[in-house]
Amino acid sequence: MDLLKDTDLLNELGPLLSAEAAAEAPGTGVDAADLEQAVWVRLLERDPAPTEPVRWLRRAVRAEARVARRRARREIPYGHRHHLVDGHRRYSADGGPPASGPPSAEPEDALMNGEEKKVIRSAVARLPGRCPELMGALLSPRDLTYREIAGELGISQGSLGPVRSRCLGCLRRMLAAEVAAPGLRGKER
Repeated sequence: MDLLKDTDLLNELGPLLSAEAAAEAPGTGVDAADLEQAVWVRLLERDPAPTEPVRWLRRAVRAEARVARRRARREIPYGHRHHLVDGHRRYSADGGPPASGPPSAEPEDALMNGEEKKVIRSAVARLPGRCPELMGALLSPRDLTYREIAGELGISQGSLGPVRSRCLGCLRRMLAAEVAAPGLRGKER
């Protein structure tokens, strides 16, 4: 069955998908249209068409909502540092730090911020190849353009994006490996 040619099925599923996505979107942190699009793509990528399209559609919406919730838990908005309150991340309504005061008002916050920066600088210095130079140029307070960075490093401007991506992936893996493992639970042997 070719889904693109079966307009009756698509017309039947459209309103149901809109309603299901609108119901799931508030709990996921994404727009209902994004959920709809992800489900349509999932449906088109599916090789055999579902035998029970309505049931499949409801399950697909919930699956995409779960993926979006997991992604939202892992992602931290750029420029917003998390604050731990009782061991949990807390943000204000606008996604920034809690309204209790500026993030560096407490000495503990300043110390933690300094330690985080030290760990990141140390990891960047241990990156392989040209990555430390590139990351230093990208994070420079001079706010260099890609053209200026390419000129300083002597590499083509078109290769900056892929090299940056590889460097960030390597940095991400290094920092993930340095995260302290949870303590032992239960009896120690």
